[in-house]
Amino acid sequence: MTGQTPQTQPPVVLETSPDGVATVRLNRPEAMNALDIATKEQLLQTLRQVAADPAVRVVVLTGSGRAFCVGQDLREHVELLQSADDALFATVPEHYNPIVELLVTMDKPVVAAVNGVAAGAGASFAFAADFRVMVDTAGINLAFAGIALSCDSGSSWTLPRLVGPAKAKELLLLPRTIPAQECLDLGLVTSVVPADGFDAAVEDLTSKLAAGPTLAYGCIRNAVAYSAGHPLTESLAREGEYMDRTGKSTDHKAAVDAFLAKEKPTFTGA
Repeated sequence: MTGQTPQTQPPVVLETSPDGVATVRLNRPEAMNALDIATKEQLLQTLRQVAADPAVRVVVLTGSGRAFCVGQDLREHVELLQSADDALFATVPEHYNPIVELLVTMDKPVVAAVNGVAAGAGASFAFAADFRVMVDTAGINLAFAGIALSCDSGSSWTLPRLVGPAKAKELLLLPRTIPAQECLDLGLVTSVVPADGFDAAVEDLTSKLAAGPTLAYGCIRNAVAYSAGHPLTESLAREGEYMDRTGKSTDHKAAVDAFLAKEKPTFTGA
């Protein structure tokens, strides 16, 4: 990981499109998008903004430059450790946890566009997304144990759900850089594409999601997350709540009307 350098640009950039795609871009390319406090605070603020914005129908998380995100900024981490600053340990509940919770539970789909290496919390952020599109030159490293730290940013929750508990522990206890093709083979990512087709692949996926039934997408992703920690009876009850909510939606009515007319529905996200 890399140290801090003076920033002339904001550490997180938000880009929106007319069709409802919000791209949240980590913007410290000179630091491989390492997460210092300023970056984490702005990332959390930006995710709260897009989660609450009804005009946003899909969120993309990506990085600038050659990295997706290499996790905690170790230069800042060492400085806080040496000064015994309380911010060192407050960052998990104040930043990492709410960031991941937003990525997992916001009422719209999330795509991680993994444009380069994803390590530590950066990898965990990618795991929290619904889809992970990875460039073929990228890799993932669960780097926590390498610096004698436990895992954070939800990796103990998301990773076993992607690869199973045994494989998750192997990747966490014996960290290494997992190349893109192996990430695909393990199920860590949704797709791997060459660099010259990366942007087009992300755009194709997000365009489909942005044109879809946003409310239904949000309910589905939250139902899956809820069922991971609740028994069948409670999960069925939650499904019923979501079915009632989506059954009353404008998009459901549009879909039924289109079915009866033998037409393709147009969804508004409501």
